[in-house]
Amino acid sequence: MELLQMSKKELTRLEVMGRLKAKRMTQKKAAEVLGISVRQVKRLCKNYREKGAAGLVSQRRGKPSNNRLPAETKQAAIDLLHAHYADFGPTFAHEKLIEKHGLKLSSGSVRQIMIAEDLWTPRKAKKIVTHQTRERRACFGELVQIDGSPHRWFEERAPACTLLAFIDDATGQLGELRFVQRESFFSYAEASRAYFERHGKPAAFYNDKHGIFRVNQPSVGKGAALTQFGRAMQELNVHIICASTPQAKGRVERAYQTMQDRLVKEMRLRDISNIADGNVYLPEFMQDFNYRFAVIPRSQYDAHRLLLPQDDLNQILAWQEIRVLSKNLTLQFRNVVYQIQTKRPTYALRKAQVTVCLNAQGEVTILYKNQKLDYTVYHKQTKQSEIVSAKDVDRKVDKIREFHKPAPDHPWRRDFSSHLSALKGDIST
Repeated sequence: MELLQMSKKELTRLEVMGRLKAKRMTQKKAAEVLGISVRQVKRLCKNYREKGAAGLVSQRRGKPSNNRLPAETKQAAIDLLHAHYADFGPTFAHEKLIEKHGLKLSSGSVRQIMIAEDLWTPRKAKKIVTHQTRERRACFGELVQIDGSPHRWFEERAPACTLLAFIDDATGQLGELRFVQRESFFSYAEASRAYFERHGKPAAFYNDKHGIFRVNQPSVGKGAALTQFGRAMQELNVHIICASTPQAKGRVERAYQTMQDRLVKEMRLRDISNIADGNVYLPEFMQDFNYRFAVIPRSQYDAHRLLLPQDDLNQILAWQEIRVLSKNLTLQFRNVVYQIQTKRPTYALRKAQVTVCLNAQGEVTILYKNQKLDYTVYHKQTKQSEIVSAKDVDRKVDKIREFHKPAPDHPWRRDFSSHLSALKGDIST
């Protein structure tokens, strides 16, 4: 007695063929049940009459596929994956195998090879958490999501730093990337300047509730209670919208997930190990990222606005504070007393309000009615204890330690055994 191994699909065909043989079903009805054509039903009936149930069993079972991956290609992929792409994801590794090594294979084949070689473990499906969906904006430049991500972007080759990202909500296109030491007003100001000069002014920025964008303690602020970045964007007529949750600005958060995988490994392949070289490479990465992941907006209208002649970015994107001149035309700013030099009568500027502007290079400009005033540094005040936020404590302590390194001949640097051998006489002396 011959035993046949049949699939569920073949068992269904066997049952239908039995009904056709008993004339309890038409060929047209059998074709509808099996989801095939009438012509194919006739072919199956012929095989069934000649060979019985064995005629319905696939002849390819147990044989290698005609479309199987060539052994040489598979072995080359295994060698390259172990040598260069051991910690890559299957999709990213597949792109590199095609672009850099010219292998012809599918992403599914790469995935199966990596699973077999224990280079990648399929992740279990995450529990779906439902959030309120928000449709993309219609126009490019209508809403730009901005954020900073502290991470080991250069892995162990350099200390951790922060990557600032500007991503358009309508297209998912990266508009600006920049490596900085940490999130600060000046780092966002320089990144914003680069974005404005490349694309123009967007209608609005969408960001989190970081103290750079929003006064989180209204009692501390005065007047309109704007941060320095908020004041600068107000002068440029760019609205700032603060998200209440990280999920609300999911576009930029998901982009960071992709970049923490792809950007880190791209820089490793290029042996990029510092912020300066990283910033040189970022435009190339943005172009590739936008080619792969950006989408076409619903509207072709570009909502960016050109910079106006009165938009002096050097002045607007500087740190600005208001001061009132004393009777002898002095003012204090950051523990330094400045003496105004003027040829006009001194009484004309007494008690006048001036604007002190500080740029990222530490240069101070004093403006009165948008006109620069000459000054001299009168003297620096004694530095008192300062208030530092919790986020900046580690940075401040590290900076202090840099200024208190022991001298090369300090006793702490000497070898303890050589120090003992240098002692003479009894230890009591």
